[in-house]
Amino acid sequence: MSEKDSFLVFSGTNTRYLAEKICASLGCPLGNLLVTRFSDGEFAVCYEESIRGRDVFLVQSTFPNSDNLMELLLMIDAAKRASARNIIAVIPYFGWARQDRKDKPRVSIGAKLVADLLSVAGIDRLMTMDLHADQIQGFFNVPVDHLYGSGVILPYLQSLQLDDLVIASPDVGGSKRANTYAKYFGCPLVLCNKRALAPMK
Repeated sequence: MSEKDSFLVFSGTNTRYLAEKICASLGCPLGNLLVTRFSDGEFAVCYEESIRGRDVFLVQSTFPNSDNLMELLLMIDAAKRASARNIIAVIPYFGWARQDRKDKPRVSIGAKLVADLLSVAGIDRLMTMDLHADQIQGFFNVPVDHLYGSGVILPYLQSLQLDDLVIASPDVGGSKRANTYAKYFGCPLVLCNKRALAPMK
């Protein structure tokens, strides 16, 4: 089995464009996955080719609505039952990541719950990027590849040759990343003190 034949890439419904770009870059075809939707809103997934003994990369962001997460969970479960060797969830946008701690009484920690759901479903590895907080990686008991968009964003901003550049963070949560950008460009850093009077929508 050649290196390209050892893995397959599949896409969820709402991340297909990115998956196609990934496959074009890798020089491999996008795998065939059928998502059947029923009149009551329920849906089912089915791999239309053998994935036995293969490394399977499942590209699907878990942004709301929750159908995207549920579709990914079904993709993972189906891959596990079809005897995939390794199941790698590629989640460009990790939904519920802002719920990474208990910041007031009687609230859920959504990021931990999503991590548990993915783990129980059967992933062997997670690839994601620009998590809201680095500690979310610790919610998983499988390896996490946490990628950063700065590798693309910083060279792009540099190419603009902007005068009087200032890097600003809209809240304390983004201060660490904003500080890294400001150091890279050698420019001033502005931190805002945001107070949400109601939940962000």
